[in-house]
Amino acid sequence: MTITIDVDDPAWNDIPGLEGLVHGAVCAALAAAGADEAAHETAILLTDDDTVAQLNADWRGKTGPTNVLSFPAASDLPLPPGEAAPLGDIALAAGVIAREARDQGKTLPQHTTHLIIHGVLHLLGYDHEDEAEAREMEGLETEILKGLGISDPYERQ
Repeated sequence: MTITIDVDDPAWNDIPGLEGLVHGAVCAALAAAGADEAAHETAILLTDDDTVAQLNADWRGKTGPTNVLSFPAASDLPLPPGEAAPLGDIALAAGVIAREARDQGKTLPQHTTHLIIHGVLHLLGYDHEDEAEAREMEGLETEILKGLGISDPYERQ
């Protein structure tokens, strides 16, 4: 698995072991979904709210930043034999994620891990457009996070 990590907001440096956290979250999501890690590559952009807001406007027609955006790669890209297929790209907004973590009583590393997993599952075709899809995706996220020692992010208090 090739994971390219681009940190363009210094706020992300507040997470110790950030690179390991990103790799662990991506690999855990791929493994749980039954995807062949060696056959894929992805890029993770750890950026600021303004950049994510611009991406959100440009690609989704929505105003303002969101916590995570996923951009799946086309599944029919021609590749040389043996080359890893691009899975897609993920962008995360530092400010939104930090605020959510604080407001939800979660640690920044745990919330970031959850959102990376969420983004990877979107790249793999999971969605939450309706109740059944949401239950399936949230269940898988919860299972993956449990395996990483992180509690259920959807648990209602």
